[in-house]
Amino acid sequence: MTGRQAAEPTAAALRAAIARHRHEPARRLHSQIALSRLWRERGDYRRAGILLALTLTAAERVHGTDSPVVATVCNEWGVLGKYTGHFDRSHALYLRALTICESTYGSEHDTVATLCHNLGGLAHARGAPHEGEPFAARSVGIRIRLHGSDHLLVAADRAAWAALLDGCGRLDEAETQLRAALAVFRRVHGDEHYEIAVTLHNLAAIQHRRGHHSEAAEGYTRALGLKTRLLGDAHPDLATTLVGLATAHRRQGDMGRAAAHYTRAVALLSPRVTDDHPALAAARRGLEQTLAAPGTAGP
Repeated sequence: MTGRQAAEPTAAALRAAIARHRHEPARRLHSQIALSRLWRERGDYRRAGILLALTLTAAERVHGTDSPVVATVCNEWGVLGKYTGHFDRSHALYLRALTICESTYGSEHDTVATLCHNLGGLAHARGAPHEGEPFAARSVGIRIRLHGSDHLLVAADRAAWAALLDGCGRLDEAETQLRAALAVFRRVHGDEHYEIAVTLHNLAAIQHRRGHHSEAAEGYTRALGLKTRLLGDAHPDLATTLVGLATAHRRQGDMGRAAAHYTRAVALLSPRVTDDHPALAAARRGLEQTLAAPGTAGP
Protein backbone atom coordinates (compact mmCIF):
# COMPACT_ATOMS: atom_id res chain seq x y z
CA MET A 1 0.00 0.00 0.00
CA THR A 2 1.37 3.43 -0.89
CA GLY A 3 1.52 6.34 1.54
CA ARG A 4 -1.23 8.01 -0.44
CA GLN A 5 -3.53 5.01 0.04
CA ALA A 6 -2.64 4.53 3.73
CA ALA A 7 -4.01 8.00 4.56
CA GLU A 8 -7.45 7.07 3.13
CA PRO A 9 -10.24 4.79 4.37
CA THR A 10 -9.99 1.34 2.86
CA ALA A 11 -12.53 0.09 0.35
CA ALA A 12 -13.75 -2.42 2.93
CA ALA A 13 -14.32 0.33 5.50
CA LEU A 14 -16.26 2.42 3.00
CA ARG A 15 -18.40 -0.54 1.93
CA ALA A 16 -19.15 -1.18 5.61
CA ALA A 17 -20.14 2.47 6.05
CA ILE A 18 -22.48 2.24 3.04
CA ALA A 19 -24.19 -0.80 4.57
CA ARG A 20 -24.33 0.79 8.02
CA HIS A 21 -26.00 3.95 6.68
CA ARG A 22 -28.53 2.21 4.46
CA HIS A 23 -31.37 4.04 6.28
CA GLU A 24 -29.51 7.40 6.28
CA PRO A 25 -29.42 8.40 2.59
CA ALA A 26 -27.26 11.52 2.94
CA ARG A 27 -24.52 9.72 4.88
CA ARG A 28 -24.72 6.72 2.55
CA LEU A 29 -24.20 9.00 -0.48
CA HIS A 30 -21.12 10.53 1.14
CA SER A 31 -19.57 7.07 1.56
CA GLN A 32 -20.49 6.04 -2.00
CA ILE A 33 -18.79 9.14 -3.43
CA ALA A 34 -15.69 8.41 -1.35
CA LEU A 35 -15.61 4.77 -2.48
CA SER A 36 -15.98 5.67 -6.14
CA ARG A 37 -13.12 8.15 -5.79
CA LEU A 38 -10.93 5.54 -4.11
CA TRP A 39 -11.62 2.98 -6.86
CA ARG A 40 -10.86 5.57 -9.54
CA GLU A 41 -7.57 6.59 -7.90
CA ARG A 42 -6.56 2.91 -7.74
CA GLY A 43 -7.37 2.39 -11.42
CA ASP A 44 -10.56 0.34 -10.94
CA TYR A 45 -12.48 2.43 -13.44
CA ARG A 46 -15.26 -0.07 -14.14
CA ARG A 47 -16.49 -0.34 -10.55
CA ALA A 48 -16.12 3.40 -10.01
CA GLY A 49 -18.32 4.10 -13.04
CA ILE A 50 -21.05 1.70 -12.00
CA LEU A 51 -21.16 3.17 -8.49
CA LEU A 52 -21.22 6.77 -9.73
CA ALA A 53 -24.15 6.09 -12.06
CA LEU A 54 -26.13 4.67 -9.13
CA THR A 55 -25.00 7.48 -6.84
CA LEU A 56 -26.10 10.25 -9.21
CA THR A 57 -29.62 8.82 -9.42
CA ALA A 58 -29.79 8.53 -5.64
CA ALA A 59 -28.41 12.05 -5.09
CA GLU A 60 -31.05 13.52 -7.42
CA ARG A 61 -33.78 11.67 -5.53
CA VAL A 62 -32.54 12.62 -2.05
CA HIS A 63 -31.33 16.20 -2.58
CA GLY A 64 -32.98 17.43 -5.78
CA THR A 65 -31.56 17.81 -9.29
CA ASP A 66 -29.87 21.19 -8.66
CA SER A 67 -28.22 20.47 -5.32
CA PRO A 68 -24.50 20.83 -4.54
CA VAL A 69 -24.39 17.08 -3.77
CA VAL A 70 -25.51 16.36 -7.33
CA ALA A 71 -22.78 18.72 -8.54
CA THR A 72 -20.22 16.76 -6.50
CA VAL A 73 -21.29 13.46 -8.08
CA CYS A 74 -21.28 15.03 -11.56
CA ASN A 75 -17.75 16.29 -10.98
CA GLU A 76 -16.52 12.89 -9.76
CA TRP A 77 -18.06 11.13 -12.76
CA GLY A 78 -16.59 13.77 -15.04
CA VAL A 79 -13.11 13.12 -13.65
CA LEU A 80 -13.53 9.38 -14.23
CA GLY A 81 -14.68 9.96 -17.81
CA LYS A 82 -11.52 11.92 -18.55
CA TYR A 83 -9.48 8.83 -17.70
CA THR A 84 -11.69 6.33 -19.52
CA GLY A 85 -12.18 8.40 -22.67
CA HIS A 86 -15.90 9.20 -22.24
CA PHE A 87 -15.19 12.83 -23.03
CA ASP A 88 -18.60 14.01 -24.22
CA ARG A 89 -20.30 12.67 -21.11
CA SER A 90 -17.65 14.23 -18.89
CA HIS A 91 -18.05 17.60 -20.60
CA ALA A 92 -21.82 17.55 -20.02
CA LEU A 93 -21.38 16.48 -16.38
CA TYR A 94 -18.81 19.22 -15.67
CA LEU A 95 -21.00 21.90 -17.26
CA ARG A 96 -24.00 20.73 -15.24
CA ALA A 97 -21.93 20.90 -12.04
CA LEU A 98 -20.59 24.34 -12.98
CA THR A 99 -24.10 25.71 -13.54
CA ILE A 100 -25.23 24.37 -10.16
CA CYS A 101 -22.21 25.78 -8.32
CA GLU A 102 -22.31 29.21 -9.94
CA SER A 103 -26.00 29.44 -9.01
CA THR A 104 -25.36 28.23 -5.45
CA TYR A 105 -22.07 29.95 -4.57
CA GLY A 106 -21.53 32.72 -7.12
CA SER A 107 -18.75 33.03 -9.69
CA GLU A 108 -15.85 33.62 -7.24
CA HIS A 109 -15.74 30.35 -5.30
CA ASP A 110 -13.30 27.48 -4.91
CA THR A 111 -15.80 24.96 -6.27
CA VAL A 112 -16.26 27.04 -9.42
CA ALA A 113 -12.48 27.25 -9.80
CA THR A 114 -12.20 23.46 -9.42
CA LEU A 115 -14.74 22.86 -12.16
CA CYS A 116 -12.99 25.33 -14.48
CA HIS A 117 -9.73 23.48 -13.72
CA ASN A 118 -11.40 20.19 -14.61
CA LEU A 119 -12.95 21.52 -17.82
CA GLY A 120 -9.48 22.66 -18.85
CA GLY A 121 -8.03 19.26 -18.02
CA LEU A 122 -10.72 17.51 -20.03
CA ALA A 123 -10.00 19.70 -23.05
CA HIS A 124 -6.31 18.84 -22.70
CA ALA A 125 -7.11 15.11 -22.58
CA ARG A 126 -9.21 15.30 -25.73
CA GLY A 127 -6.55 17.31 -27.59
CA ALA A 128 -8.40 20.66 -27.62
CA PRO A 129 -6.03 23.02 -25.76
CA HIS A 130 -7.44 26.23 -27.25
CA GLU A 131 -10.89 25.25 -25.94
CA GLY A 132 -9.61 24.52 -22.44
CA GLU A 133 -7.10 27.33 -21.92
CA PRO A 134 -9.69 30.02 -21.01
CA PHE A 135 -11.20 27.74 -18.35
CA ALA A 136 -7.76 27.09 -16.86
CA ALA A 137 -6.86 30.79 -16.88
CA ARG A 138 -10.17 31.57 -15.15
CA SER A 139 -9.42 28.97 -12.47
CA VAL A 140 -6.01 30.50 -11.70
CA GLY A 141 -7.52 33.99 -11.53
CA ILE A 142 -10.24 32.93 -9.08
CA ARG A 143 -7.78 31.11 -6.83
CA ILE A 144 -5.32 34.01 -6.70
CA ARG A 145 -8.08 36.42 -5.75
CA LEU A 146 -9.27 34.05 -3.03
CA HIS A 147 -5.97 32.77 -1.62
CA GLY A 148 -2.97 34.71 -2.94
CA SER A 149 -0.40 33.62 -5.48
CA ASP A 150 1.60 31.13 -3.34
CA HIS A 151 -1.30 28.91 -2.26
CA LEU A 152 -1.27 25.17 -2.98
CA LEU A 153 -4.54 25.36 -4.92
CA VAL A 154 -3.07 28.09 -7.11
CA ALA A 155 -0.07 25.85 -7.79
CA ALA A 156 -2.31 22.99 -8.89
CA ASP A 157 -4.23 25.30 -11.21
CA ARG A 158 -1.01 26.77 -12.61
CA ALA A 159 0.23 23.28 -13.46
CA ALA A 160 -3.02 22.43 -15.25
CA TRP A 161 -2.99 25.75 -17.11
CA ALA A 162 0.60 25.13 -18.18
CA ALA A 163 -0.34 21.88 -19.93
CA LEU A 164 -2.86 23.82 -22.03
CA LEU A 165 -0.43 26.67 -22.72
CA ASP A 166 2.00 24.01 -23.93
CA GLY A 167 -0.67 22.61 -26.24
CA CYS A 168 -1.30 26.10 -27.59
CA GLY A 169 2.40 26.45 -28.44
CA ARG A 170 3.10 29.00 -25.67
CA LEU A 171 6.05 27.04 -24.28
CA ASP A 172 7.82 29.77 -22.34
CA GLU A 173 4.61 30.75 -20.54
CA ALA A 174 3.94 27.09 -19.78
CA GLU A 175 7.38 26.54 -18.29
CA THR A 176 7.04 29.66 -16.13
CA GLN A 177 3.75 28.41 -14.68
CA LEU A 178 5.11 24.89 -14.12
CA ARG A 179 8.22 26.03 -12.29
CA ALA A 180 6.15 28.32 -10.04
CA ALA A 181 3.85 25.39 -9.27
CA LEU A 182 6.73 22.98 -8.66
CA ALA A 183 8.30 25.31 -6.08
CA VAL A 184 5.05 25.36 -4.09
CA PHE A 185 4.52 21.59 -4.39
CA ARG A 186 8.00 20.89 -3.06
CA ARG A 187 7.62 23.38 -0.22
CA VAL A 188 4.31 21.88 0.88
CA HIS A 189 4.70 18.17 0.02
CA GLY A 190 8.42 17.42 -0.11
CA ASP A 191 9.83 15.53 -3.08
CA GLU A 192 7.59 12.41 -3.06
CA HIS A 193 4.13 13.46 -4.20
CA TYR A 194 1.87 12.78 -7.16
CA GLU A 195 1.58 16.46 -8.17
CA ILE A 196 5.35 16.62 -8.43
CA ALA A 197 5.38 13.56 -10.70
CA VAL A 198 2.80 15.16 -13.00
CA THR A 199 4.73 18.44 -13.06
CA LEU A 200 7.97 16.64 -13.91
CA HIS A 201 6.13 14.87 -16.74
CA ASN A 202 4.85 18.19 -18.09
CA LEU A 203 8.26 19.86 -17.90
CA ALA A 204 9.66 16.90 -19.84
CA ALA A 205 6.93 17.38 -22.43
CA ILE A 206 8.05 20.97 -22.96
CA GLN A 207 11.62 19.78 -23.56
CA HIS A 208 10.18 17.26 -26.00
CA ARG A 209 8.37 20.00 -27.94
CA ARG A 210 11.59 21.97 -28.14
CA GLY A 211 13.39 18.99 -29.65
CA HIS A 212 15.56 18.39 -26.57
CA HIS A 213 14.95 14.65 -26.53
CA SER A 214 17.71 13.65 -24.10
CA GLU A 215 16.45 16.14 -21.48
CA ALA A 216 12.89 14.99 -22.15
CA ALA A 217 13.81 11.33 -21.60
CA GLU A 218 15.53 12.21 -18.34
CA GLY A 219 12.48 14.13 -17.10
CA TYR A 220 10.03 11.41 -18.12
CA THR A 221 12.21 8.80 -16.39
CA ARG A 222 12.12 10.79 -13.13
CA ALA A 223 8.35 11.24 -13.42
CA LEU A 224 7.82 7.54 -14.16
CA GLY A 225 9.93 6.47 -11.20
CA LEU A 226 8.00 8.73 -8.84
CA LYS A 227 4.61 7.65 -10.21
CA THR A 228 5.61 4.01 -9.81
CA ARG A 229 6.66 4.51 -6.19
CA LEU A 230 3.40 6.30 -5.41
CA LEU A 231 0.89 4.30 -7.47
CA GLY A 232 2.51 0.91 -8.03
CA ASP A 233 3.76 -0.53 -11.31
CA ALA A 234 0.34 -1.59 -12.69
CA HIS A 235 -1.56 1.70 -12.46
CA PRO A 236 -2.95 3.00 -15.78
CA ASP A 237 -1.82 6.54 -14.99
CA LEU A 238 1.76 5.44 -15.74
CA ALA A 239 0.83 5.02 -19.39
CA THR A 240 0.96 8.69 -20.42
CA THR A 241 4.50 9.01 -19.08
CA LEU A 242 5.50 5.71 -20.69
CA VAL A 243 4.29 7.03 -24.06
CA GLY A 244 6.25 10.25 -23.63
CA LEU A 245 9.38 8.35 -22.61
CA ALA A 246 9.00 5.88 -25.47
CA THR A 247 8.66 8.71 -27.98
CA ALA A 248 11.74 10.47 -26.61
CA HIS A 249 13.72 7.22 -26.97
CA ARG A 250 12.38 6.73 -30.51
CA ARG A 251 13.47 10.22 -31.50
CA GLN A 252 16.95 9.37 -30.18
CA GLY A 253 17.00 6.16 -32.23
CA ASP A 254 16.71 3.79 -29.25
CA MET A 255 14.00 1.61 -30.81
CA GLY A 256 14.31 -1.29 -28.35
CA ARG A 257 13.48 0.78 -25.28
CA ALA A 258 10.84 2.71 -27.21
CA ALA A 259 9.04 -0.50 -28.22
CA ALA A 260 9.17 -1.84 -24.65
CA HIS A 261 7.63 1.31 -23.18
CA TYR A 262 4.92 1.56 -25.85
CA THR A 263 4.04 -2.10 -25.33
CA ARG A 264 3.74 -1.62 -21.58
CA ALA A 265 1.51 1.45 -22.06
CA VAL A 266 -0.83 -0.50 -24.34
CA ALA A 267 -1.04 -3.32 -21.80
CA LEU A 268 -1.88 -0.91 -18.96
CA LEU A 269 -4.55 0.99 -20.87
CA SER A 270 -6.31 -1.46 -23.18
CA PRO A 271 -8.38 -3.26 -20.47
CA ARG A 272 -9.45 0.02 -18.86
CA VAL A 273 -10.19 2.74 -21.43
CA THR A 274 -12.18 3.18 -24.62
CA ASP A 275 -10.52 1.88 -27.75
CA ASP A 276 -10.19 5.40 -29.19
CA HIS A 277 -8.69 6.93 -26.03
CA PRO A 278 -5.92 9.36 -27.12
CA ALA A 279 -3.22 7.89 -24.88
CA LEU A 280 -3.96 4.34 -26.04
CA ALA A 281 -4.08 5.46 -29.67
CA ALA A 282 -0.75 7.26 -29.26
CA ALA A 283 0.83 4.17 -27.70
CA ARG A 284 -0.38 1.88 -30.48
CA ARG A 285 0.63 4.33 -33.19
CA GLY A 286 4.08 4.81 -31.64
CA LEU A 287 4.60 1.07 -31.31
CA GLU A 288 3.63 0.53 -34.93
CA GLN A 289 6.03 3.23 -36.12
CA THR A 290 8.81 1.89 -33.91
CA LEU A 291 8.43 -1.69 -35.11
CA ALA A 292 8.37 -0.49 -38.73
CA ALA A 293 11.72 1.28 -38.33
CA PRO A 294 14.63 -0.45 -40.09
CA GLY A 295 16.48 -2.91 -37.89
CA THR A 296 13.91 -3.00 -35.10
CA ALA A 297 13.15 -6.39 -33.59
CA GLY A 298 9.74 -7.18 -32.12
CA PRO A 299 9.16 -6.46 -28.40
